[in-house]
Amino acid sequence: MKERNIRLLIAFDGSSYSGWQRQSNAPTIQATLEKCLQVMLDSAVTLYGAGRTDAGVHAIGMVANFQTTSAIPCSGFQNGLNSMLPGDIRVLEVNEAAADFHSRYSAVGKSYRYDIFTGKIQLPTERLYCVHFHGSIDSIKIQHCLRFILGSHDFSSFEGSGSRDINRKSGRGAVRTLFHAAYLPHPEKTENWSFYFTGDGFLRHMVRNLVGTLLEAGTGKITPDDFQSKLRMQDRTAAGPTAPARGLFLEKVFYEPISL
Repeated sequence: MKERNIRLLIAFDGSSYSGWQRQSNAPTIQATLEKCLQVMLDSAVTLYGAGRTDAGVHAIGMVANFQTTSAIPCSGFQNGLNSMLPGDIRVLEVNEAAADFHSRYSAVGKSYRYDIFTGKIQLPTERLYCVHFHGSIDSIKIQHCLRFILGSHDFSSFEGSGSRDINRKSGRGAVRTLFHAAYLPHPEKTENWSFYFTGDGFLRHMVRNLVGTLLEAGTGKITPDDFQSKLRMQDRTAAGPTAPARGLFLEKVFYEPISL
């Protein structure tokens, strides 16, 4: 039987999971999907994800792939998985991909969104998906800071520990290119705001560390010039706190040249 490469588009609520990557002692998105696939295929399956989301992070556009010789049609995989998966994980699309497609290594970029609520009282139904930020935020100062991170930079100042092998001499190190960075209000909810980032790749905790530092600028704790200096210092201890995971969404993984 010919081997097939099956590509999945996945959405999930990460509130109850310890991130994407399989772990021996905690529930994860990857392990949950693999368990369902094993039931369908009656054999162990390795599911490759486009990236490793942290505990509590959500996704509406995660991509993953696996190999199989099964003749189950793509629609059968989608229906079968969704019938077994818990309600906080859903397979939105299933397609047959080229043999050399890999959800992680074929990707050329990603888009993330980070949601915050700036009002006095947050609805309980939003607490797991939108961070309640107390205090006034100056959006003009944040917009000023966002201009500094567009283009290619060494983002070591916003890199979480364990992001990569820092002793490795080859590769691009902590250099990433951001094509789009914005801070915008919700079109209908005036107290809800979102950060948007699109780039050719992201370091571990990079978006959350950027948001934590940008909010310091937005509240006047640092100036936009301070923010730029922290970027140039390439030192994680110089930047601000890591924003909570629950406000972060992986929106899209790009496999074609990024067009905004």
